[in-house]
Amino acid sequence: MQSSNNKISILGCGWYGLELAKELIRNGYIVKGSTTTPDKLESLQQTGILPYLINFTEEENTVDSDFFDCDLLIISIPPKRNTAEQHTFLSKIQKVSKAAVEGNIPNVIFISATSVYGDYNQEVNEQTIPNPETESGKAILAAEKTLTANPNFITTILRFGGLIGPGRDPGRFFAGKSAIPNGNAPVNLIHLSDCIGLTLSIIEKQAFGYIFNACAADHPTRSRFYTAAAANSGLALPQFNDELLKWKSVYSIYIATKLNYEFKVGLNSLIGTNM
Repeated sequence: MQSSNNKISILGCGWYGLELAKELIRNGYIVKGSTTTPDKLESLQQTGILPYLINFTEEENTVDSDFFDCDLLIISIPPKRNTAEQHTFLSKIQKVSKAAVEGNIPNVIFISATSVYGDYNQEVNEQTIPNPETESGKAILAAEKTLTANPNFITTILRFGGLIGPGRDPGRFFAGKSAIPNGNAPVNLIHLSDCIGLTLSIIEKQAFGYIFNACAADHPTRSRFYTAAAANSGLALPQFNDELLKWKSVYSIYIATKLNYEFKVGLNSLIGTNM
């Protein structure tokens, strides 16, 4: 069911952004999508997305004001793993924020990550104060703070756990490897179906201005989950060390109370079937 926010721009049509765009279009929304690669413009258009070339880097600043003429901006451009990208990520988000203000965008959804919490041997929820350990986690948290501090639009933070689904078969993550550390640590993962489902729920319920932790509610151990996933995919089984080192279990308070959303894919049921 379509909300009044019928014009949505997705900054970053990657693995998640592209599939989200397709689902939004199926639900009657007008979707603008961005890419940094000119060659991808035609493929975006073929899916029904209004394509735009948008680039915010230190070397290049390609902005089309029409892309930022929307009711809702979804920012899905996670920092790459290389250190240079992590150090320039905040600058990129600051440029995006400025463009959102100039476009008078009322609502922004920022796709974040549960890495903002760090692994401190505890259960965490949206009321836990983030304390990232990794450079990417620190960059993402700084981006969150920049967006939420901007009074010109309402920011919603969606913190995804590890992403699994089509093209990201978890059976391949550790297949055939041995002496993998931390075998008894819980996993914090989310399937693409629920990434999209949660985003749609936020939009349709107009549940803006909150932080949502987005992980499946069940947390099997790394050893159990990835061994079963490899077996289901017919791959060589990984060998994990029988140990519990640094860990966290990510839970959500607000998915139930604000969205009344039920996850489509549970991890325990996933590894109990062919993937």
